[in-house]
Amino acid sequence: MSHTKITIQETTNNTIIKFNSNQILINGGSYEFNNIDEAKNSPLAQQLFYLPFVKKVFITANFIAIQRFDILEWIDVQEEVKEQIEAYLNNGNTVVNEEKTSKKEAVEVYAEVTPNPAVMKFGTNKALTQTDVEFKNIDEASQSSPLAQAIFNFPFVKEVFISDNYISITKYDMVEWNEVYGEVRTFIREYLADGKTIIKELPSEKVVKEGSKDMAPEIQLEGVSAQIVDILDEYIKPAVAGDGGNIAFRSYDEQNKVVSVILQGACSGCPSSTATLKNGIESLLKEMLPNQINEVIAING
Repeated sequence: MSHTKITIQETTNNTIIKFNSNQILINGGSYEFNNIDEAKNSPLAQQLFYLPFVKKVFITANFIAIQRFDILEWIDVQEEVKEQIEAYLNNGNTVVNEEKTSKKEAVEVYAEVTPNPAVMKFGTNKALTQTDVEFKNIDEASQSSPLAQAIFNFPFVKEVFISDNYISITKYDMVEWNEVYGEVRTFIREYLADGKTIIKELPSEKVVKEGSKDMAPEIQLEGVSAQIVDILDEYIKPAVAGDGGNIAFRSYDEQNKVVSVILQGACSGCPSSTATLKNGIESLLKEMLPNQINEVIAING
């Protein structure tokens, strides 16, 4: 059994802090609890409410957010709470007793064309994941996402990208979307309505090799890199998500002032992505970070 590790992440609201998990906590969706009585189906949330400073608990697939009362500051207690959550999870205790009933969940799934003719976006009213995941083949999917693995059983599926509340599917040229999208939409709706597992484990971080040493990618960003990520998150990602895509920060070359980003979902391989990159993202970053950006280059995810 994998060891669960919790990391602390601050939010824009100083009364709320996120405890991110490297393991999946629940099968999609989210739960919000305002008091211990509301938390009767979550033993973890109930335990947290015994802490006198806990005001609200919010549980998603891969993080727990806690809002505190103003009787103290998070810096005084966050490490203790982190250790408590880690110990609870690593003892195999239940996070949420997710109801298993014969009655199917009311799930809506709609299909949308994207600027990339090879990609169809399937949106849904059900939260799927808080961490974007992308799979290039069924072997990758089998390690992490039963839903993506099942979608790869369609012979025309080339890639699967799962985000907050949508799935972008890239097809091979053997079929046209108007011939198959209805079948795929029905399959996804039935899968979600049955309450089947969406993501069982987050894909492991890619390890960068340098000589004989394994080096994990840098997570803590500072300076211009952190500013770039903030701009992408606030201004760019919501727009491209509407088209079934995603743009993720890869690196910033401070000497040459070059930003590298990763294109995922409908953005990957899209004929219009170059224009979007140059006319949209590059122009915005140059405007908001004057004299810090010379060029933005893209890598297909």
